[in-house]
Amino acid sequence: MATDVIVVGAGPVGLMLAGELRLQGVSVLVLDRLAAPARQSRGASFTRRTAETFDQRGLLERLGTSERADAHFGGVPLNLEDLPEDHYAARGVPQYRTERMLQEWATELGAELRRGCEVTDFEQRENDVLVRFQSPAGPQEVQTAYLVGCDGARSIVRRRAGVGFAGRTPSRGFLTADVTGISTRRRRIGENLPDGSMIMAMDLENDVTRVVVHEHGMGPQDRDTIAFPDLADAWQRLTGESIHHGNCRWLGCFSDASRVAEHYAQGRVFLAGDAAHVQPPAMAQGLSVGIQDAVNLGWKIGAVVRREAPAALLETYESERLPVGRQLARNATAAIELRLSGPQMQPLREVMTTLAALPEATEHLAQMLSGLGVRYDMGPGQHPLLGRRVPPQWELVHQGQRVRLTELLRSGRGLLVSADPAAAQPWSDRVDLPAGTWARGGEGMEGLLIRPDGYVAWAGDDQEDGLTQALERWFGPALLDRAA
Repeated sequence: MATDVIVVGAGPVGLMLAGELRLQGVSVLVLDRLAAPARQSRGASFTRRTAETFDQRGLLERLGTSERADAHFGGVPLNLEDLPEDHYAARGVPQYRTERMLQEWATELGAELRRGCEVTDFEQRENDVLVRFQSPAGPQEVQTAYLVGCDGARSIVRRRAGVGFAGRTPSRGFLTADVTGISTRRRRIGENLPDGSMIMAMDLENDVTRVVVHEHGMGPQDRDTIAFPDLADAWQRLTGESIHHGNCRWLGCFSDASRVAEHYAQGRVFLAGDAAHVQPPAMAQGLSVGIQDAVNLGWKIGAVVRREAPAALLETYESERLPVGRQLARNATAAIELRLSGPQMQPLREVMTTLAALPEATEHLAQMLSGLGVRYDMGPGQHPLLGRRVPPQWELVHQGQRVRLTELLRSGRGLLVSADPAAAQPWSDRVDLPAGTWARGGEGMEGLLIRPDGYVAWAGDDQEDGLTQALERWFGPALLDRAA
């Protein structure tokens, strides 16, 4: 038995990656140790950039409606109304719904998912990886070209690869539960209490309330011994309200640990999502950053497996995504200290509140929290769009109809718009060349080369040199060169 790629973990990141790989036409096997999908919902929101990514693949409408999430940094509210772009996150989509949607999409595209299969070891060889796992039928081995660990903070793939996972040692603990049958004031971004305690209450679907408690002095908790009365007791001590009568549908705990893998890639083995970076879920970014990992990696593996691009393309996964993971860990640590350090932090909170009211500071923080501020190194070029995601509202008149550029990316291929198509014809097996004129945005643009993940790889009018270099860098040699 052999497959092009094995993905370990059928959470949102692993399933997103599986779908991306199938868009590239490579075979993928997803192994998950659980016998059935989890009904828990650690993640209940996603960032604006992830909403755009789902839309880019035609997936956003599958999730149904959701509310906007209020923005904050460490409990300091941010007013996003006056920013030039929409940075608001989506909220109220439980993680199990996101997983169900992504599983349906990935399997529709032909991904194979095998549950009850726990990876125990693997062996990297010169041309492949031999993966060993325990299945319901007993121990098995599978040969694959590439292995990707999307198997969470305790990743067996990361540990077996010997990749370090340095970061903040946990010192605080949080209890969280999804509860029905309670009525309490909503504290959607959380409420800081003077002694360094914090409480949160937000709406999910079907009259479920997500509650989170950190009581001053509460250390990391043992998920095997906690019980709902522990959370309800702490809630009552902090608020004076009783929620003991509520029906607890899910109970969990987390800590303030923030860690980042030393490397995201080692030979033919890659890490994505929580296997590569963990942070307190109160930041509401873990799932989203993991989804962006998957979308960045999938098309690159596909291009290398199909022998359209050299293996060196895969090196850009770590160089592009590791800095994002490090920034996330830094921000999470800063936000937790700002939020929970008690009265001695109050002067800094007041300074941050003042700064956050300035438009420039608001936009800077919003860019980090929404994911819209990510800018990759695309090589030479000074255009302000270079390395950034394509504006989702930009439209072309194509084949007589107005169409958004993001809709033209749904095939998972590259895209060259408003430029001489003859210059990219030798890459037409990998890059779409839609004819059209600008209908919204893009006026005056000579041309845009957009990668399958939605980021601008070239912008300008240097048809003979800049565009060719960008096509070769991100999409490999021209078709005629490969044929030769």
